[in-house]
Amino acid sequence: MPKKLLDNQDLPSLVAERLNVWGRCIHAQRLRQRVKAADLCKRMGISQATLRRLERGDPGAGIGIYMTALLILGVIDKAAPALDPVFWQDTGNRRVRSQDGGVKTNVDYF
Repeated sequence: MPKKLLDNQDLPSLVAERLNVWGRCIHAQRLRQRVKAADLCKRMGISQATLRRLERGDPGAGIGIYMTALLILGVIDKAAPALDPVFWQDTGNRRVRSQDGGVKTNVDYF
């Protein structure tokens, strides 16, 4: 069995909470829509063990799997709305400023 890369204790609480909510949403929607676990797994190309992890909000499950499940169940736009293009469009040559107000040029800043 492969080693888990992430544990809920290693995540910021907001991220762990969001994964938990997405997992509960996937589980509830699957039951509400009467989609069998085996059918959803087959459509997504995952095992039932992976689906169980997903429905528990396990951070070891890839984000792509979460998004695929939400898409298949028809709730992706509500659960994970698209970001405003302003977040990825080029806004010029902005630099991160350090807390003392100076421009930080050290590449090891983060």
